[in-house]
Amino acid sequence: MTSLLHIAASPRGSASRSTQAARAYIADLRASEPTLSVDHLDLWQTDLPPFDGAALAAKYARLAGRAHDPGEATAWAEIEAMVARLDRADHVLVSTPMWNFSVPYRLKHWIDLITQPGLTFAFDPVSGYTPLLRSRRTVVILASAGDYATGESRGRPDLATPYLQAALGFIGLIDPIVVPIGRTIDPDADEAAQAAAVRLRRLARGLGRDAA
Repeated sequence: MTSLLHIAASPRGSASRSTQAARAYIADLRASEPTLSVDHLDLWQTDLPPFDGAALAAKYARLAGRAHDPGEATAWAEIEAMVARLDRADHVLVSTPMWNFSVPYRLKHWIDLITQPGLTFAFDPVSGYTPLLRSRRTVVILASAGDYATGESRGRPDLATPYLQAALGFIGLIDPIVVPIGRTIDPDADEAAQAAAVRLRRLARGLGRDAA
């Protein structure tokens, strides 16, 4: 059985264009793999722990090689469970809007929580940083009000794509495939949405260069 973790970062539910595209992608995946198991992680319905206090102290204890005290151990165990949930998945799907050129704060919060020494990355003074998660198919559906397909949109930068590529790659989800959908603000601009739908369908069905 193949498993997929779907990380949904839009608070708009079924009205979200990124969520709609994710559902269509998952339906196409299921058509190709009927035994597909899908784990939905809605970042707006999940109680993400704050990354301060005991959790932050636990990180620095790990970096210093110090044993966790009871409070730190409890906080760290919660983070370990989040990483394990991600690492169990054979494929990863992130569906998110672009907010203020980047990603919603809930998605950034989740990435901050799972990016931890000894869990998702290692550091050596000589060799530097090494990702610890295994590489696997990772698809990011990125919906935006503007059209960033050729770079900037009316002078506004897309900071979400390079951030997600760097942040996910840092922990081992190397070279995520980013599928943009824009301009969502224009109800008549269907061409980009249709192109994204075709690309996602090809990905789901294992066709084309992106399916490698």
